[in-house]
Amino acid sequence: MGEMVLVTGARGFIGRDLLRRLPKSGVRVRALLRESAEGAWDEAVICRLGAEAVADRVVEGVATVFHLAGIAHTWGPAREMSALYRTVNVKGTAALVEAAARVGVRRFVFFSSVKAVRDPGEECIDESVTDWPADPYGRSKREAEEIVLEAGARSGMRVCVLRPTLVYGAGVKGNLLRMMEMIDHRRFPPPPRVDNRRSMVYVGDLVEAALLAARETRANGRTYIVGDTVPVSTREVYQWMCGALGRSAPRWGVPVRMLRAAAAVGEGIGRVAGRPMPLNREVLGRLLGSACYRSDRIRRELGWRPARTLRDALPEMVASYRGRA
Repeated sequence: MGEMVLVTGARGFIGRDLLRRLPKSGVRVRALLRESAEGAWDEAVICRLGAEAVADRVVEGVATVFHLAGIAHTWGPAREMSALYRTVNVKGTAALVEAAARVGVRRFVFFSSVKAVRDPGEECIDESVTDWPADPYGRSKREAEEIVLEAGARSGMRVCVLRPTLVYGAGVKGNLLRMMEMIDHRRFPPPPRVDNRRSMVYVGDLVEAALLAARETRANGRTYIVGDTVPVSTREVYQWMCGALGRSAPRWGVPVRMLRAAAAVGEGIGRVAGRPMPLNREVLGRLLGSACYRSDRIRRELGWRPARTLRDALPEMVASYRGRA
């Protein structure tokens, strides 16, 4: 009988892909869930991270923890969101890693985010950049990282922090899914040809990085950015999505000035309506801005190599999207 691994966030986009891979490694899977559910795990334990203590029974008998659960970007009053990030991302992670160290778990892999450091602007940054981010979400992930690394150093438990870039693959949600839906329904304006660079990573390649991080002793105490070799521009993503969806991509693009005006209007409407509009200043920043990160460290130290690119993964993403539509 194989080792037991604990997976938090097992029902999420990345967690589901990890669950598909783990049985091939000969391990048994225990899922930590917020509420009872069926899934591809051997056993489950209920615990609301951040809202309650993590009992020893949650992690007893576990060799490796893959901690994916957390709260990402949500809409709401800034003070409430900041408190929620802190409760789940910081306090929940602290309770889990302390319980793992207490009962003698050997390995702990924490899925953080590239948002745990400052915005790269027009640079392409790596792990040597240590400036703290300004936004509450990023700060909560950075604080959680430091808690994990300190717990590992203090207890002798092997710990590793992964900072994924934007993750894509079949079943993706969030901005990539919304972009796909809008292009499919001809509601996405052709973006201008700006030379922005955005780093991404295929979900299966990220899972492989996590398995390497758990397996390789050299990963102990290390932090790794995980992203594809070549960043892409928004215009490239748009054209590739059009092709995968069977839509023609116009040669022209909406002028930047017009998009900025529309984003300002969307920002105002969103404040009045109490919910985000499809186009606001934050969305426009992601659409036209860069978010470029280098993954040289994990390639050099663990031998990790991405096997897929967004362009060749888009057909399966479109098939999944149309299967759900």
